[in-house]
Amino acid sequence: MGNPKLEINGVSEIQRGRSGTITFLSNPKYKKYVKDTAASAILTADESVLTNFDGILVDNPQLVFAKVLEYFQDKPKIVWGIHPTATISDNTNISGHVSIGPNCVVDEGVRIGENTVIGANTVLGRNVVVGANSNLHCNIHVYHSCTIGNSCTIFSGTVIGSDGFGYVELDGIHHKTPQTGSVVISDNVDIGANCSIDRGTIGDTFIGPGSKMDNLVHIAHNVKTGRGCLFAAGVAIAGSVEIGDFCIFAGQSGVVPHVKIGNRAVFAVRSGATKSLSGGKVYAGMPAREIREQNKKDAVLSEIDILKKRISKIENDV
Repeated sequence: MGNPKLEINGVSEIQRGRSGTITFLSNPKYKKYVKDTAASAILTADESVLTNFDGILVDNPQLVFAKVLEYFQDKPKIVWGIHPTATISDNTNISGHVSIGPNCVVDEGVRIGENTVIGANTVLGRNVVVGANSNLHCNIHVYHSCTIGNSCTIFSGTVIGSDGFGYVELDGIHHKTPQTGSVVISDNVDIGANCSIDRGTIGDTFIGPGSKMDNLVHIAHNVKTGRGCLFAAGVAIAGSVEIGDFCIFAGQSGVVPHVKIGNRAVFAVRSGATKSLSGGKVYAGMPAREIREQNKKDAVLSEIDILKKRISKIENDV
């Protein structure tokens, strides 16, 4: 709506808009910035915003703005081919169109698909498989026999396939349990910086397709996640947990070992699941309970605190 010939050369935040850029309005609390923004156009689902403003009316401004950001993003140039300092074992199957950066180590039996980028100093252990169109940034270690699917992105510092935390105590000595499984990461999975996904003890740790991890997420041995799960920063999932499709774990939330979480369960910040929980509900607290129940509990504790202060005042006045 407005001037169809308006030239846009970038993007900006609505509260810090710049002339010549496009911004977006999704959250109503940011509507107060519309009248003062210097941005030249707005993506919005609210037609009233565009009464006196150039812009585009869309159903999902945040999604469309993400596509606009991708268009204007200044991406580092990819240098295709294998850097001369990379160490590549003889017995590998590497597609013809890949980028393998400086000082990478690619061990025997590794397979790498078309259009995949392996950043500098990354190590791919024996028999690792990396699919097509994936991007492994610098300084990543993928241990032996792990599988990474197509169109995956993994950021620096992440370790895939380290041993699960398994020990048996006898006479005051912790005896290590060999971790003989692997890690399978499905297609379209994004993994942030400094994450750790442990290999299974017996069988594989499995990350479902379309799942996304923030930085500093830990997934323990033999965990299995469904499709499209989201893990915010600091989440820790203990061993042998089964997670359904499209579950959301907010920052610093976690799950104890050997429980099941149903589809589309949501865990609030710093909540902890201590038993199996059904899907389609929002949980909070430690131990995690349905958020309405947790809110009632918090309200009672607040009332108790108020009563204690009143009693103390009465005792002091006597």
